[in-house]
Amino acid sequence: MPGPVQTFTHRTTLQAQALRKPGYWILVGRNPQTPLPAAAPTPGAGSTQLRGWPGGGLRAGYTSPQGPAGTDSPLQTQTPAGALGGLALGLWRWQQAAMAASEEEEEEEEQLRQRFMAPPVSGLRELRRRRREVRSRMELLLMETQAEVCRALAALDPGAAFAVDTWERKEGGGGVSCVLQDGEVFEKAGVNVSVVFGLLSEEAARQMRSRGKSLKAKDGKLPFCAMGVSSVIHPKNPHVPTMHFNYRYFEIEEADGTKQWWFGGGTDLTPTYLNEEDAVHFHKTLKEACDKHDLKLYPKYKKWCDDYFYIEHRGERRGIGGIFFDDVNSPSKEEVFQFVKSCAKAVVPCYIPIVKRHRHDSFTPEEKLWQQLRRGRYVEFNLVYDRGTKFGLLTPGSRIESILISLPLTARWEYMHTPPESSKEAEILEVLRNPKDWVH
Repeated sequence: MPGPVQTFTHRTTLQAQALRKPGYWILVGRNPQTPLPAAAPTPGAGSTQLRGWPGGGLRAGYTSPQGPAGTDSPLQTQTPAGALGGLALGLWRWQQAAMAASEEEEEEEEQLRQRFMAPPVSGLRELRRRRREVRSRMELLLMETQAEVCRALAALDPGAAFAVDTWERKEGGGGVSCVLQDGEVFEKAGVNVSVVFGLLSEEAARQMRSRGKSLKAKDGKLPFCAMGVSSVIHPKNPHVPTMHFNYRYFEIEEADGTKQWWFGGGTDLTPTYLNEEDAVHFHKTLKEACDKHDLKLYPKYKKWCDDYFYIEHRGERRGIGGIFFDDVNSPSKEEVFQFVKSCAKAVVPCYIPIVKRHRHDSFTPEEKLWQQLRRGRYVEFNLVYDRGTKFGLLTPGSRIESILISLPLTARWEYMHTPPESSKEAEILEVLRNPKDWVH
């Protein structure tokens, strides 16, 4: 014959405890986020019967060996006294594990908050929930890269500080813009993360189709998600080169529900004056990042970079190159992501040593003037040819301040300016017109 009926009342807590009295078992707790245990087998002698309410947290109810359970309790268990001890112990262990997991999760989230310049656009909890998806891991990589670069730059220009600006796009998504202006070392340094989603504009879709994308829209609509980290750093000293990097991921859902995806990006250097030691260091660091994945990647993406950053109406490149790639969707999403990660992690080591080497170099007013003229070329490329700038300007709801973050504070145009032959200015022009192989 079964023993006296007990009522077990569960209330979630961070510290669960089992309390035993003669004929009674009570488990008390307090974490409403902890999931409830699944129902036990069919009731019978020595078995457990669980009844649950919807609605989240549980309140302690009245227990009685004779009668009905307290109606205030969303989850109640009625069982002979002999079986209830095992149930309480099992639930106690379950809640201890849940408590430990919750504390570990909170600690991990706090570590991520400290690593980033601002909270991610998608939110830490959402990224954790989808942490196995490349899309989520890419967003975390973008935030990490932004923070790594900003902190490395700030360490070289301690008198200045990054303004951190978070923004939202009403059509979907948002971003984090970090900008340092008028420092002692950097005239302007911008590092921007954007994660936007919504419906692709007709003009943006037309631009992608012109690059060979076969996009099948449903009722003329193409849902998309685009995310990236983009940065341009304009130093004050003309002997410290400008550096640009961008790494991005794009995903489009077609009419039948299939998703097209691809990665793009690159890192490139634009010096005002040529320093071969700097050029070799920069290209060698990027080559090492590429070689971890495939020895064919660096020469392929180095040439792509030289071709992409070509200012056709001037007949010269924007700078001395680096690497550039776009529309990359093979061999697999995971493999391309790992390659992009290696490239992003190479940004600080390829550039910061160059800044350290030259930030205190002396320069003349004539050298500063040449820097302003070269910046004029930089502006021309970004506004006329740059694919990312054009996409941003064609996307409804885009944040113009973030798109134009790449432009310098100052630039100059002079009518028919030509540097003297055999000058240092003519030397850099020769390299811009005829790209060199910096790593053998």
